[in-house]
Amino acid sequence: MDLKAIAASLSEIEKKALKAIGSEESFSFEEIAGKSGLQIDSVRRAMGWLAEKKLVEISEEKKFEKRLTEKGKIYLEKGMPEEVFLDCLEKIGGTSDFEELQKKTFLPKEEFGFALGFNRKKNFVVILKGEKPRIQLTGLSKELPPESGKELLEKIEEKKLLEREKFLELRERGIVEEIEKTARKARINEQGKKALEAIGSAKERAYNIQGAVPEIFIGKKQPYVRFLQGIRRKLTELGFVEMDSPAIVQEFYNFDVLFQPQNHPARQWADTYQLKQPKFGALPPEKIVEKIKAAHENGAGTGSRGWQYKWDIEIAKKLMPAAHATAHSARQLVKGVKVPGKYFSISRCYRPDIVDAKHLIEFNQMDGIIIDEQMNFRKLLGMLRQFAVEFAGTEKIKFVPSYYPFTEPSCQLNVKHPELGWIELGGSGIFRPELTLPLGIKQPVLAWGLGIDRLAMVKLGIKDIRQLFSDDLNWLRKQPMAAIE
Repeated sequence: MDLKAIAASLSEIEKKALKAIGSEESFSFEEIAGKSGLQIDSVRRAMGWLAEKKLVEISEEKKFEKRLTEKGKIYLEKGMPEEVFLDCLEKIGGTSDFEELQKKTFLPKEEFGFALGFNRKKNFVVILKGEKPRIQLTGLSKELPPESGKELLEKIEEKKLLEREKFLELRERGIVEEIEKTARKARINEQGKKALEAIGSAKERAYNIQGAVPEIFIGKKQPYVRFLQGIRRKLTELGFVEMDSPAIVQEFYNFDVLFQPQNHPARQWADTYQLKQPKFGALPPEKIVEKIKAAHENGAGTGSRGWQYKWDIEIAKKLMPAAHATAHSARQLVKGVKVPGKYFSISRCYRPDIVDAKHLIEFNQMDGIIIDEQMNFRKLLGMLRQFAVEFAGTEKIKFVPSYYPFTEPSCQLNVKHPELGWIELGGSGIFRPELTLPLGIKQPVLAWGLGIDRLAMVKLGIKDIRQLFSDDLNWLRKQPMAAIE
């Protein structure tokens, strides 16, 4: 090994630290900082580099340091409660009732009670019985131990030795604590001594400008989280209000408000999850429930015949993990909306499915509604196209006619993934009158529910939906910082 080359490559802080050690003794990092004039952080860095170059040897020693807690610092300043208690009682004549003494000591109720019990146990005070009990000093109160409590605290503050028994007593009261500290020491080795001698002849530090630069991984948000935050920001900037989106909902919101009949196949166990415990949840006021019931049974005067079956309130009460984010739009419509108004939610949904590159049993959806007399189906399609362009970064878009129990007309939004081909992003349409009129809404309500996970797949250039939730550090580190702009 070329020691002259090593000496020439040393930084200034390494040279200063090495010179500060300069013997066979071991020095703590703090001592090295004092001798070299370096900041302690600079010493730590220098020692790490010197140890890597095998010029110094670093040893560690664990120590236990006794120190005052926050309570102890207050007692050091104001006095121990038991001593404040005795001093105050003596100043007012050696006898007092409880209420008067507590006011004079300014001790909180808990500390006053402790001080009274402590001094009674030591027989420094007695309680005189009577109609109004009083506290009285005894002769023993003048015979305090050689060290007062405050003197013990001063010892700890000044890092002086303290009897273990007394320390444990104070620690039990939460006045002092013992913390473990690691003291590190550095000692120069033979190689380091030779490098130290070579430092004198090394006039300039040598730099290797051809060497490989270590890759630096900066801290950043998880790519999918950043994607979702970007969409939230864009929607709120456009005037949308974010809706509440609880993970657990009643079937009433997930299906019934959305005019989905209780015998619909999508409500079977194979297509949705249900809670075992608790099994039922509360419904909104009876007046609203009756209107939803009527819409299902006979159309509720909306011009529809409804589904022509007997609606069951017990089914509507059942709790389930939200199967789609449209449940939160239904909840918002029941709760009340502004007209005109725009609302959205980005929420977790749960459905039994076969997990593959495009499907998960737990996924995210972006749902939204717009209530406005001026809106129509054509404007809905234009807005969905803009979502695909802005959020997914794709212009290969097509709309496919579809059917949903709660919208008419309805369509499906598809976009082309560069590797997976055409993928469905979600459904959309205008809410049916059987849904809106029973809730007192006469204006058109445009609605959509998009699989935001799939939007992210296109935007982030991944071909497996599971990658969005990956803990693969290599993939996470290589994802670009660009977010939704």
